[in-house]
Amino acid sequence: MPSADEPFALIIFGASGDLTRRKLIPALWSLYASRTLPEPFSIIATGRTEMSDEQFRTRVRDSVTEFARIQPPSDKVWDRFASALTYVSGDPTEDDLYRRLETTLGDIERQRDGRANRLFYCATPPSLYDDIIQHLGGSGLAREQRGWTRIIVEKPFGRDATSARELNRLLAAAFREEQIYRIDHYLGKETVQNILVFRFANGILEPLWNRTHVAHVQLTVAETLGVETRGAYYEEAGALRDMAQNHLLQLLCLIAMEPPVTFDAGPVRDEKNKVLHAIRPIDPARVDEVAVRGQYGPGFLNGRPVPGYRQEKGVSPASATETYVALKLFVDNWRWAGVPFYLRTGKRLPSRVSEIAITFHRTPHMIFRRDPAGVASNVLVIRIQPDEGIALTVTAKTPGPEMKLAPVMLDFHYGEVFGGQPPEAYERLLLDAIHGDPTLYARGDWVEQAWDILTPVMAGWAASPPPPFSNYDAGTWGPAEATNFIVEGGGGWRTP
Repeated sequence: MPSADEPFALIIFGASGDLTRRKLIPALWSLYASRTLPEPFSIIATGRTEMSDEQFRTRVRDSVTEFARIQPPSDKVWDRFASALTYVSGDPTEDDLYRRLETTLGDIERQRDGRANRLFYCATPPSLYDDIIQHLGGSGLAREQRGWTRIIVEKPFGRDATSARELNRLLAAAFREEQIYRIDHYLGKETVQNILVFRFANGILEPLWNRTHVAHVQLTVAETLGVETRGAYYEEAGALRDMAQNHLLQLLCLIAMEPPVTFDAGPVRDEKNKVLHAIRPIDPARVDEVAVRGQYGPGFLNGRPVPGYRQEKGVSPASATETYVALKLFVDNWRWAGVPFYLRTGKRLPSRVSEIAITFHRTPHMIFRRDPAGVASNVLVIRIQPDEGIALTVTAKTPGPEMKLAPVMLDFHYGEVFGGQPPEAYERLLLDAIHGDPTLYARGDWVEQAWDILTPVMAGWAASPPPPFSNYDAGTWGPAEATNFIVEGGGGWRTP
């Protein structure tokens, strides 16, 4: 791990893209403004658009003003940050860009006694990954020279198991595995990281965290937005590839994994991989028993009409792309045998919410029979966004002479307890990559195994006609089939 004053250079491919503007630059500025970014540093951005350093710095200032967690306190502080920004225009598919990057890096590093710590970031469409990786390898920029060299690759990591393996092969030809950081921004969220602390730092929970006490687990990542300007991308991806293969399976692993021997990258990632290996294989011929897909039609959100998916820009009027997916998975190991894990994600749902709900078994014998409502199950809810926190529903007696029961929520809010605004996910993850800590990044074998789990779902869907899309209205909680699908398991979807 580098010391606080060890220099580094961050090279961003895709400088003019939305990811750089909305996430990367604001995160880097917030790290700098909070004095957690190692210094001295250089940020070298590349893009096809011709631009001077000053023009790029103006764009960066606009990006920070609009999206950063911390606003510039003074022009003097901002000018120090801006002086580290350099722009190099060029085509990432051509050799010339990499020659100019090497020259720029050499000039910067000679001023730092020759130390050469380099972090490359692929913030481009996935279609450019192959060219960037091959050019970094062919030009020698991927080799470590007088320091460390690493690369961050954004999801999606391939479109299926075959393409994921090919991407891993290309990366391995240019970089060692310990140089490769596959980023899933969900793992940088404070509450996601706290799942491990919550589980393994509180002795009261671990004895309950198993099939003996847990009835089922629900993981929900719901969005109120439609595809907005990403229609063309979403037509190629769909909800299964965009969210289920990465975000949802990562969350499942954190909930289901065994305690690692230490909180270091190797043991944590090993335990997550064991969860994927234990997930019951899916039969493509019986995919309807474990997966439901949906596509939103026109509807209402917050009292205003919104178009259906097929009316969105860049979407085919006859599109069969799913914007909603629900899965029922089983982790066939000693801890979780027989416990269903229900996963769902969708666009144009009533609320923007990400949460994990763990429902415990009811009490074995009901002694409060005079209460017609009965006793509800205890539910532990871990809220990831937007209102980060943890809540436990228990049953209590209501005031009065009669024995009436009611659910009571024991609720913990991160903001109320710790105050302030938590760091953005990209802040934590960028800092981890700079410090050489891959704990919250996906390993290559995890990515391939995740695709192997869901490839049968894609195969089953490809072999059968899609449902009569659209099959849920915008502003509702998805298709009716998803409700029936979980009711058959003896429960129902939570309404966050």
